[in-house]
Amino acid sequence: MTRLTELLLPTERQPPADADALSHKLMVRAGLIRQVGAGLWSWLPAGWRVHQNVVAIIREEMDAVGGQELLMPLIAPAELWRRTGRYEIPELFKLSDRRESELLLSMSHEETVTFHVAGAVRSYRDLPKLLYHFQLKGRDEPRPRAGVLRTREFVMKDAYSFDRDEDGLAATYERCARAYDRIFDRAGLEWYAVESDVGMMGGSGAHEYMAPCPAGENDVALAPGYAANVEVASAEPQPVPPLPAALSGELQTPGLTTVDEVAASLGVPTGNLLKAFPIVTESRGLVVVFVRGDHRIEEIKLANALGEPFVQAGASDLERHGLVGGFIGPSDRVAAVYDAAVAPGRYVAGGNAPDRHAVVDVAAGERLDVRRVEPGDRVGGHAIRVEPAIEVGNIFKLGTRYSEPLGATYLDESGREQLIVMGCYGIGPARVAAAAVEQFADEQGISWPRAIAPWDVHVVALGKAGTPEREAAERLYAAVRDSGLSVLLDDRDAGTGEKLTDAELLGVPLRLTIGKRSLESGTAEAQARRGARALEAVPLDGAADAVAELWRTLP
Repeated sequence: MTRLTELLLPTERQPPADADALSHKLMVRAGLIRQVGAGLWSWLPAGWRVHQNVVAIIREEMDAVGGQELLMPLIAPAELWRRTGRYEIPELFKLSDRRESELLLSMSHEETVTFHVAGAVRSYRDLPKLLYHFQLKGRDEPRPRAGVLRTREFVMKDAYSFDRDEDGLAATYERCARAYDRIFDRAGLEWYAVESDVGMMGGSGAHEYMAPCPAGENDVALAPGYAANVEVASAEPQPVPPLPAALSGELQTPGLTTVDEVAASLGVPTGNLLKAFPIVTESRGLVVVFVRGDHRIEEIKLANALGEPFVQAGASDLERHGLVGGFIGPSDRVAAVYDAAVAPGRYVAGGNAPDRHAVVDVAAGERLDVRRVEPGDRVGGHAIRVEPAIEVGNIFKLGTRYSEPLGATYLDESGREQLIVMGCYGIGPARVAAAAVEQFADEQGISWPRAIAPWDVHVVALGKAGTPEREAAERLYAAVRDSGLSVLLDDRDAGTGEKLTDAELLGVPLRLTIGKRSLESGTAEAQARRGARALEAVPLDGAADAVAELWRTLP
């Protein structure tokens, strides 16, 4: 039984002063979560019900595609992560025990699960396997923000597949992708899958599941038939007119160090300029990357294209090569990389001297796709748009990224030793909950999709204890609960305004209100939380069946 007089639900009238994301504001105000420290959050009872409803959906769909649930420890030996090369990740929490053994808090469990499989799998007959668990993760997040969206500790469902070869991985990957489709559909989210960067996970391919909303930390490029994180997105650039013939040679540009300033001074589009991005890599040394002036470097695309990490060049790096910050252009003294959108032709570039630019001719040659796509670029003839989204899940084709360093092999039909081919599949239940808040809340509060709502029905009893309307509310509460729906009863001796305000804030899909007026008519007032839509009143006689039928019509 769930009564508000017994429930820990500390609602607030004002959001936290540091809250920017809508989900952060409303989940605190509705009494679902409370902060312990930077990036550390407790889930209070109502919030945990939402979280566990998401977990239940995930578990059902993972079991349906052959997943086997287990539980691995949060703490792992540092040696496993050293073997895979991930120990130096800056966000990794590292610690030692009283015997000075080096340990860590796992950000994910590739190392641990591969260690187990390496010890258990011997033959091709032992494969494939799909293992998953729900476990805490630790992340030394430098800038925790947005409530439960970016935290230092969180629960994640991570699954790991083990196959004989790439064909087996492809089949498992597709099966898990379809399970993810069903999970997010059942959770009631608006979502799409996009191509993404493999990042620290490694491997040969990845997709992210995105829930569009203003609080999203990821930008997604979208066009009919196309969706990709801007970290990997490619598109045809918007055209720019050729540089006017009247401009040539050296150009005096005193104090003009930005693309916008120079373009305005010359009366040309910013796309007629070259923007310089000087970097340093281990194998190449100083390199200047050039993009069109109306474009931006996408650093993940650049690192992937170079095949190695880089750092931005410092003033001393530029001075040693005779380059001047704000006026950098192509030079025989420094290697140059041109973005794929830099077509052969004439451009205005830095003149490699203070207060000077110059018109340069860029010849045809090798190009790398290193720019961030922009709204209006085209894919398949269609203009793209870029919108923010929350990443709620991801899937990776790991290949042998972990099986090789950790010795996870099997004997094939011919008795030859082969590396196991892996995939991994993650979902953050907290992010699913927060995304639902972001997508469907209104000015009054949260509006949960019914599949993950903390309760199915919220019965609001107006009047004091012992009154006929309170007794009728108690009977309605019991009847609906006995029908199989989860019910919250507001049995507090509080005012009507406070009760209705809290109901709107909490966001249960269906609200039933009983007061003197409704009792006289033999009904309970019904309201759908989504859109604050008044529904046909529910007769108190035989109410359970009517409520269940009404609930099934809600989103």
